[in-house]
Amino acid sequence: MKVHEYQARDLLASAGIPVPDGKMVQTVEEAEAAAKELFHDGATLAVIKGQVHAGGRGKAGFVKLVKNADDARDAAKFMLSNKMVSVQTGPEGLDVKRLLVASGVDIDKEYYLAITTDRANNTNTMIASAEGGVEIEQVAESNPDAIKKMPLHPLMGLQAHQARQLAFDLGFKGKQVGQAVKIMLKLAQLFLDTDASLAEINPLIVTPPSSDHPDGQVLAIDAKFDFDDNALFRHKHIAELFDPAEENPAELRANKFGLSYVALDGSIGCLVNGAGLAMSTMDIIKLYGGDPANFLDVGGSASEEAVKEAFDIILEDPKVNGVLVNIFGGIMQCDKIARGIVGAAKSIGFTVPLVVRLEGTNVNAAREILEEAKADIPMMQTATDLADAAKKISEAVAA
Repeated sequence: MKVHEYQARDLLASAGIPVPDGKMVQTVEEAEAAAKELFHDGATLAVIKGQVHAGGRGKAGFVKLVKNADDARDAAKFMLSNKMVSVQTGPEGLDVKRLLVASGVDIDKEYYLAITTDRANNTNTMIASAEGGVEIEQVAESNPDAIKKMPLHPLMGLQAHQARQLAFDLGFKGKQVGQAVKIMLKLAQLFLDTDASLAEINPLIVTPPSSDHPDGQVLAIDAKFDFDDNALFRHKHIAELFDPAEENPAELRANKFGLSYVALDGSIGCLVNGAGLAMSTMDIIKLYGGDPANFLDVGGSASEEAVKEAFDIILEDPKVNGVLVNIFGGIMQCDKIARGIVGAAKSIGFTVPLVVRLEGTNVNAAREILEEAKADIPMMQTATDLADAAKKISEAVAA
């Protein structure tokens, strides 16, 4: 599960990590009022940021620095009335319904700091770079030596000496070192306490020297968190941060029925049971010249009602010109899938080609059900194996 930047900043602040003052707003009037409040409290600069689950906001014009409330109003009006289009959103763009209005800060130096799981080494790892403020993928490609990695102990987490060494390696100086170390240790603890899969601060910045901070102040001015969905039952306060408006409606609908749905860009809908089977199904579709439009995993215990819902979700996608059902019944019973197909045909109707391949538990009963229903489902073909199924659906869609 992802959260918005303003929510991530709140999590950092709750862990004792310093972030500039800010407020989430949803209207132009609220944005103007929030900016006025910041300027009244002494801010000389404010930043307005669109809150969406996609990067590239700055280049798209959805991060703007303003020096007065009137400019804040104009920026908010633009962001709330236009779709944000970036390399991560695709040409269709995203609606922006929330904004972050935050105090702007002077920046002397930018850093990158994150924690995620390094699956190659089977450990959570802190990743840091003195080249912050840009996408870490760009740094990894152009200057891989600039990325520092520090593995976390599986029981003790990040140790103080590790954080201190990392701070020195990044070039922090004087009192900056102590500030950076505290932030690293608190971020590591927050990562573990919330069962996060990613905790990222980009950029982590140092402000210019001042009377209060002769060596500058280390602040987190942008943050991103992803959380393990399977652990959300342990963190109700995190689960409450979920924003359904940022998710694919079909995926949300599938989740209500215990189904897993992933939208893709092709023209063949895939109904399968099991993620591994889904991967192989899509690979073989590609092998025979087809292109998957999605896959919907019904798992091992879906009801007939859920199977009918699965077809409804797949067929609502206007890109879908054909459907492949590939079920290997273990826990899932093939006859239940067959009855779901027949029920879907009666309630929804199939106007695109349907190819069905079933193997496993109760497969003979399932084949009888489908054979009896052939007259009522003229768009359906059955297949002897997965290769045969992929070939048939690819040819039917191409015809």
